[in-house]
Amino acid sequence: MDGTHLFELVIAMFVAIIALHYLAHRLGLPPSVALLTGGGLLAFLPGLPAITVDPELVLVIFLPPLLFDGAWSIAVERLRRHMLGIASLAIGAVFFTTAVIAVVVHLLMPSLPWAACAALGAIVSPPDAVSARAVLERVKLPRRLQILLEGESLLNDASGLVVFRFAVATVATGTFSVFDAVGTFTLLAVGGAAVGIVVGTVWVQLIRRLQDDYLIIASTALLSWVAYLLGEQLHVSGVIATVTTGLIASWHQHTVLSAATRMRGTSFWTVVIFLMEAAVFILIGLSLRDVIERGGGFGAMIESMAFPAVVVLLALVLARYIWVFGSDLVVRLCNSAGLAKTVPLGLGGVSVLGWAGVRGVVTLALALSLPEDFPERDFILITAFVVIAGTVLIQGTTLGKMIAWAGLGDAETERAPMTMSQAEAAMAQVQFSTVQGLAYDEAGTLIHPQLLKRYEHRATAIVDYAARTEDYVPMLQAHFDVVLEAVAAGRRELIRLHRAGEIDDETLRELERDLDLEELSSISAKA
Repeated sequence: MDGTHLFELVIAMFVAIIALHYLAHRLGLPPSVALLTGGGLLAFLPGLPAITVDPELVLVIFLPPLLFDGAWSIAVERLRRHMLGIASLAIGAVFFTTAVIAVVVHLLMPSLPWAACAALGAIVSPPDAVSARAVLERVKLPRRLQILLEGESLLNDASGLVVFRFAVATVATGTFSVFDAVGTFTLLAVGGAAVGIVVGTVWVQLIRRLQDDYLIIASTALLSWVAYLLGEQLHVSGVIATVTTGLIASWHQHTVLSAATRMRGTSFWTVVIFLMEAAVFILIGLSLRDVIERGGGFGAMIESMAFPAVVVLLALVLARYIWVFGSDLVVRLCNSAGLAKTVPLGLGGVSVLGWAGVRGVVTLALALSLPEDFPERDFILITAFVVIAGTVLIQGTTLGKMIAWAGLGDAETERAPMTMSQAEAAMAQVQFSTVQGLAYDEAGTLIHPQLLKRYEHRATAIVDYAARTEDYVPMLQAHFDVVLEAVAAGRRELIRLHRAGEIDDETLRELERDLDLEELSSISAKA
């Protein structure tokens, strides 16, 4: 396939993404389900060449920016507070699930070497960051569950990759050492964190020196690949390096980025991540044709591989439930013994946490990266695809119902000391004090009376609103409805003036930007 045809296919894929997203919205389906299903159907279109996914290239292109975006947007303080629970899922659950799947597969296929069984376990054990984001964006969870799932999806790929590499090496060499495995995992994690700290620190210093918004946005967009590739080049965890860099950048971006840079960068990055997430799911669907052909055709695949693949999927779900229920039981026992004071998740929280293990592109990429002569490679590849499809199509579409059943939609056990209204009141008081100090000249003459009056009124009103938020909500909704109508009227008049030739394009764009900011501010305040 030449470059022109490849470019045409990429454009066609993006057009399909838009169409499938729109269809998912109209049908009330998760976009990931529509993209995966649509990609699978498109794979069999007559005349469309077979799509062969390069696993290394897919991981390098998609994994770093999606991990970085997750780290950038995660609540760092809550991540630190719940690190023990996250580590239990990202490390303990991955190792436990790998072991369970290895045992199940060996029982199903006694001739398959234990190392190959462990490789399949490592391939399907880590829930995927991309799939997790796609599911979590559509549901409302308590903050504790949200941070546990987000943190797990950021870190568990490192655990799965280490186990996978050791399993593949064991098949090739016939030797395995637990000591070497633990030592390598520690080295990869610590080394990856060190690389991430260096890259993140260099970025912070660089941003403080760059003066151009677009240079800052471009350097930030490249940051994830720099961290990942540097980590892999130094033979440490590129996943941990990327996540660590993202956490550092997230912590410092509030102080090193200007308002204009943040708004422009957020708009750009949101579109990039949207296209990348969608492309991942549609590529998984498009790879279905190649997977079926490798399995000897659809009929042969159903006859010889369907049953063991479905058993693996069921064992995967069961293993996760055993781990999360067991972990919650340990928490309860520790509390009873006076060893800890952690609040258990409870039946509802554990049920949702166990059901949220959706797999995705990492599982497919690892399966495709197996050597051609690897034992039962086709079966492993088919099973990986069944696991991805099963978790996305079943768990992804029913997670909302599971949350409703568990009664967690409005449950919130963690709350910050201050509400948003109280934080706004604190900001308004500081702003008023600042304006009050600058409103008079050196002789004590008031030179900014209107500005002082405006900030004084704002500070007083917000303090009153923070004390009686529930009473003010209906009035605020009506207030901003009027503001939005006024913005719409102003926009119509602005366009009329431009079309009539009364104003030039520069004036149109400047005033349009002001209206855009006022509209966005009103929509945000109304939400």
